[in-house]
Formats: sequence, C-alpha cells, structure tokens
Amino acid sequence: MNLLQQGDVVLFQGDSITDCGRDRNYSGSLGNGYPLLIDSLFGMQYPELNVTFLNKGISGNRVVDLNERWQEDCLDLKPDWLSIYIGINDTWRRYDSGDPTSTQAFKDGYRKLIERTKEALDAKLIMVEPFVLPHPEDRRAWREDLDPKITAARELAVEYGALLVPLDGLFAAASVRREAAFWAPDGVHPSPAGHGLIAKAWLETMGVSLG
Repeated sequence: MNLLQQGDVVLFQGDSITDCGRDRNYSGSLGNGYPLLIDSLFGMQYPELNVTFLNKGISGNRVVDLNERWQEDCLDLKPDWLSIYIGINDTWRRYDSGDPTSTQAFKDGYRKLIERTKEALDAKLIMVEPFVLPHPEDRRAWREDLDPKITAARELAVEYGALLVPLDGLFAAASVRREAAFWAPDGVHPSPAGHGLIAKAWLETMGVSLG
C-alpha cells in the first residue's frame, strides 16, 4: 500500500549521495541521483497525487552538519515526509582526515535531528542506512567504524518508529550479482545502477510497487 498521500511534500536530506549535483539556485532541483529517480518513477505511477519531492542534501555533510542547518533546510520547509540518508562521511573523515566521529556522537547527533523534527513538525520519518563496498580494497577496513553506526541507525529507527531502507545488506547482495565497482566505483558513491537500487528500495519501503 502506497504510504504517500495527495499533496504530500517529501524532503530528502543527506550528503553527496543525496546531493548528486543539484542546482543550489533552483529550489526544485533534485540532482542526478536517487531523489530524481524516485520523483520520476513515483510521478509515473501516481501522477494524480501531486506529491512534491525536495532535495537538500549537501556533499561532505556529517550528522553535525545536518544539525547546523536543520532549521532552514528542514524544519522551515515543513515536509510531510522526511528522508534522512547520512553516515558515510562520519566514517570517511576518520580515514582521510584523521577526524573521527564516535558511534555515540553519531547516534546522539542523529537523535537530536529526530527530536528537533518531532518537536516542530508532524513529519513521518524514513531513514536510509549508509553502506560501503569493498572497492578499493582499503574500504574493507572501514567496516570497523561504519558497522556500529549502521547498528545505531537501525536502533533509532526502531526507537522512533521510523521506516528503514536497509541499504548495506542490499548493496552487499547486489555485489554477488555483479562486482562491487559496478554498483559504487569508489565503494561509496553509487553508479547509475546503484542509484537505481536505492530508488527501488526506497519506493518499496514506502509501499510503492514498480511492477
């Protein structure tokens, strides 16, 4: 059963995977990734529902960055549905910049986002868990840092009754069908097929069948 209703506003929040080259000068720009695919596929299936999709993802963001811009880029927009996809940069900065985010800090920051949203809005929440694939080889070591953050996101989804898109397992399964680099050339940023995988999983989590 499709959970999106007539006139709903859906806001995508996150990092570069959500941002995906959107035009900052155009509020309706969705970029070239999964938000655009979701809008395209949903609009094709349910044109009569007039659902609006917005994208406020910003490349490089971590949980702390979302908190800093949450009022303007989320609460002021008053979405009916909030989709949050964050976490990989909270791991990545440990390895490329020596700037780690502990699992507790990640979970506390994520909880703050959710609490601020629930206090200000009646928005429903869909959480997209981060993933990493073992390509290049050094990405394998990231599991030590990312796995606890994925667990934290899942725990928050249970605690707050959010929907969850379980991307880490879905990308691992997809990498059995075709090598990891096909889905995410650097192990993090999805290919076109990878964005298609995210869009399909997101829509199915929302009860939308693509047939």
